[in-house]
Amino acid sequence: MTRQFADRFEAGRQLAERLRAYAGRSDVIVLGLPRGGVPVASEVATSLGAPLDIFLVRKLGVPGHEELAMGAIASGGVEVLNREVVRQLGISASAIDWVAEQEQRELTRREHLYRGERQPPELRGRTVILVDDGLATGSTMQAAVVAIRSHQPGKIVVAAPVAAADAVDTLRTIADDVVTVWQPEPFFGVGMWYRDFTQTTDEQVAELLAEREIA
Repeated sequence: MTRQFADRFEAGRQLAERLRAYAGRSDVIVLGLPRGGVPVASEVATSLGAPLDIFLVRKLGVPGHEELAMGAIASGGVEVLNREVVRQLGISASAIDWVAEQEQRELTRREHLYRGERQPPELRGRTVILVDDGLATGSTMQAAVVAIRSHQPGKIVVAAPVAAADAVDTLRTIADDVVTVWQPEPFFGVGMWYRDFTQTTDEQVAELLAEREIA
């Protein structure tokens, strides 16, 4: 292990340096993917002088091997599947539907918890910087990009401190820009590249959102 971020906050500060071209622009909004992406996004938003909000995405884990993503769902009813994983493991449509239903419930719960009665921000014509703490398969971020695109933003920038090269290549085909600090090979997993990868709590997400002006 030759390089690690101390924690998500340090990773966010380093990522912000790669995003300096977007600093001080009134059209920019930073959206963190809860939960782990929000501490990173908070540092990015602070550094760029941009408003911070959230965009909810849930990984669809393979039944019995939930750490392996077979796809993701996002706010607005968007679903993205990793067809290769589904084909190789022979996952049935009914199994996918069952997992998606469970994750939709959690997505709805978090939407209410984090946002309450506040309406989502207006994204039309804006430069949206989508931030997560890392990109492994990239499936959750793909779902976020597809969902955000339906809001007709001016530009979508995907940003993560650490990412697998394959995930970056895929995301470059659907996002307008992809910004990372580091793309280690072999990748192993996002948590390997943080000294402190403690799970971010719902309470921490709510606190970080409250600290920043919401667009």
